Amino acid sequence: MPATLGPGFRVGHWTDSEARTGCTVILPPRGNVTSCDIRGSSPASRELVQLDPKRRMAEVHGIVLTGGSAFGLASADGVMRWLESEGIGYETGFGLVPIVPTAGIYDLGDGRPDVRPGPDEGRAACRAAAEAFDTGRVGAGAGATVGKWAGRHLGSPGGLGAARIEDNGTVVHALAVVNPVGDVIDDDGRVLAGTRATDPGAAPPVDDSPLNTVLVVVAVQANLEKRDVAWLAGRASDGITIAVRPAHTRYDGDVAFAVAAPVDNPADLDALGPLTTQAVAAAVRNAVP
Repeated sequence: MPATLGPGFRVGHWTDSEARTGCTVILPPRGNVTSCDIRGSSPASRELVQLDPKRRMAEVHGIVLTGGSAFGLASADGVMRWLESEGIGYETGFGLVPIVPTAGIYDLGDGRPDVRPGPDEGRAACRAAAEAFDTGRVGAGAGATVGKWAGRHLGSPGGLGAARIEDNGTVVHALAVVNPVGDVIDDDGRVLAGTRATDPGAAPPVDDSPLNTVLVVVAVQANLEKRDVAWLAGRASDGITIAVRPAHTRYDGDVAFAVAAPVDNPADLDALGPLTTQAVAAAVRNAVP
């Protein structure tokens, strides 16, 4: 069933099912305020420093989640060119400059390591963007795997999931690309997707699979300052901690984005926080088969 990130958000995928890689583009409403929380030891990323609350810039024009490890960051070049052609970006006096924070997962070991998303694939994802989007083994989740703590060869398929949580009229949407070293677990600790090792104690150590990541985008309709959006991004990372075991290890490059779309009504940050954590945990669990 198609998912959404709420009013004004569009999501598009480019997927190579044979090579098991892809990229996903999130196009947020204008006037948004965006920040992120980085829990990974070695995230593959670009433009994340702009999202620090101490930095002046608040609005972004796109977010790219990509396979292909650091090679896949090139897909953002195509997204920037597409946004420029659509007249979207910061006006500098000498041309538009779109801001497109990007983060990647390491999927080179699951399909063809010589096939990675690039500028053409980023543009294709933009052209495919719509309010409703598919989940599963698509876009940046096409080559995702989970449960690699006992060895990469003993992991299970991951993917791209989404969730919507509502309480008393407060709504949080989340999208997650799930490629952790850990297992995905439910609220009772039962493994939903994880290692296929029959005797994990005798399996190779975790450091034979050092390149893993969970990427998250949370979307809310709220007027928030950048420091509050950064706080929500931290609550998004908490959702990873709940749904993945072990989470945020030295072998993961986790990044959580939070995007607040402008609305007329005031926001209850204390209500948004726990709902953000719940939405991310649900999106992570929904990403696995």
